[in-house]
Amino acid sequence: MQSQPPAPKFDPSQPHQNTPKLRAVRGFPVQLQNGQQAMGLADARQISDRMVVAAPAFQVILPLMDGTRTAQQIVAEIGRGLTLEILGPFIAQLDDAGLLFGPRFDALMAKVRADFDSSPTLPPAATAQFADALASQTLGEAFEKATQDEKDKVAAEKLPELFDQWITQSLQDQSAPPIESLPKAIVAPHLDYPRGWLNYAAIYGRLRGLPSPDRVVILGTNHFGEGTGVVACDKGYQTVLGTCKADRALIDALRAKLGETPFASRYDHEREHSIELHIPWIQHVFGKNDKGEFPAVFGALIHDPAVNNGDSYDGNGQSLDAFVDALREALAALPGRTLVISSADLSHVGQAFGDEGTLAGETPEAQQMRNNTFNHDREMLELVAQRKPDELVAAMAWQRNPTRWCSVGNLVATLKLVQPERVDLLNYAGAMDEQGITLVTSAALAMH
Repeated sequence: MQSQPPAPKFDPSQPHQNTPKLRAVRGFPVQLQNGQQAMGLADARQISDRMVVAAPAFQVILPLMDGTRTAQQIVAEIGRGLTLEILGPFIAQLDDAGLLFGPRFDALMAKVRADFDSSPTLPPAATAQFADALASQTLGEAFEKATQDEKDKVAAEKLPELFDQWITQSLQDQSAPPIESLPKAIVAPHLDYPRGWLNYAAIYGRLRGLPSPDRVVILGTNHFGEGTGVVACDKGYQTVLGTCKADRALIDALRAKLGETPFASRYDHEREHSIELHIPWIQHVFGKNDKGEFPAVFGALIHDPAVNNGDSYDGNGQSLDAFVDALREALAALPGRTLVISSADLSHVGQAFGDEGTLAGETPEAQQMRNNTFNHDREMLELVAQRKPDELVAAMAWQRNPTRWCSVGNLVATLKLVQPERVDLLNYAGAMDEQGITLVTSAALAMH
């Protein structure tokens, strides 16, 4: 019988434990083996892969862990029977999991940065998980004994097959005309593939057979990072299908124009999925050139311009307009074809995002909630189709982004960057769980 590791000890002599400061965490329900409901806490930035499970009552303590109160002061402020003997072990668990600011988190962050700087390419994360799932389905019981190279080989065979199946399904009932020349830009989701495949395939399927771009610029969303403005990446991207090298010429040109400001928070890209999820599609649709290379890639995460009118949130990061202007000038000076990808999910509604009521079913309330979401999406997408990025920012700012569009930034940046003459909406879809707790919408668009 395997012994359990000893529980971490609370040490009030350690300043970071005695005056705890909680890092950004995400909470989610956890069902215990005895049937009771608990609260799970995990790293919102995904620096730590550890999770802490606690009683739901502990959620009232979390806001007080802001680094201004000692553990004893938190006990006194909460009351309700809370004691240091109860709070202390909880603090110790959070610290051990890297969810508090302190030496443990500092060590985790140092490793992330060292790993990031040690390679010219980012290793796969979200796509690696999906690839392993494909390999597991194919290998069955043999999966556990297979080496990672063997798993990757199987996944590299199965992933293109699955993409082709999705493309066939997505295009068979589509009335939109085919795309006859490489667009200036496309819009596609960054949802996980099982929920977003329809819109990935609806746009990427139409790019098959077109001339391959020499470079791809992917503008994503910064879900977990610390950057307060545009965050650029100076790495290439790796998947089980191969590697897209970083576009060094473009990166060097941007550094010459903007300095290190857009690259200062580059570590935000280490766990970010909104760019990575497009790499296998690019590799599958365009393939390799006569040098045996996939298109070069440059990725950047764009902040929300509705928060501070395009400037960075704190005034110290890279502003949107200055970045777009520099990127446009750099691209104009470089040879070859460029494809810009706006990696955009739209609305995020439901109880999982703080809304009341369920989205599932045909009750008047559920129907109204869904219709409000779809109507808002239609109005905002019309501003995109009309090529009105400033109006989109103004509308989102005035309405306070009621359905939580997460990608206003990269949509606006793409429109301003490529300045299209026409924007075609090819498909729109929503992905909702069976319980109606979460609905995320996305679209496939082409900009010509």
